[in-house]
Amino acid sequence: MSAALTLAKPEHLDKITTLAAAFHAEEGIEMSDEARRAGLAPLLDGIPHGAAYLIGPPRAPIGYIVVCFGWSVEFGGLDAIIDELFIRPGVRGRGIATETLMSLPRALAGAGLRAIHLEVDSGNEAAVKLYKRAGFVTRDRYMFMSKTL
Repeated sequence: MSAALTLAKPEHLDKITTLAAAFHAEEGIEMSDEARRAGLAPLLDGIPHGAAYLIGPPRAPIGYIVVCFGWSVEFGGLDAIIDELFIRPGVRGRGIATETLMSLPRALAGAGLRAIHLEVDSGNEAAVKLYKRAGFVTRDRYMFMSKTL
């Protein structure tokens, strides 16, 4: 099984929406398919604020990752947040997520990315272990916070 990444394009919308629906169901994220498609479609159309990648063969992807771009004075330039990462349950535990988390930042660094961030449930020991294995570190004194507008 390979973690080959394919930049998702408009023709991949149905596939990535199906994967996102599975991820959202697993995480308890309530969202209509219409809202999900509306959140994904601009990324596939090429807006500059982020990108979505299919993981595995584009015809039958085994997962996806969404990265959203920003700017950080602290990190000296372009940064990103991994907004969503999902690997189909049947192929987990094979190193696919680790490979994805190692290759994507290297590729984006070539485009000037200075830092990449993510949010993780601190009680999800498997995810924390995965992210640490991929080089992510906790930032003492910092907590990711959100406000819905």
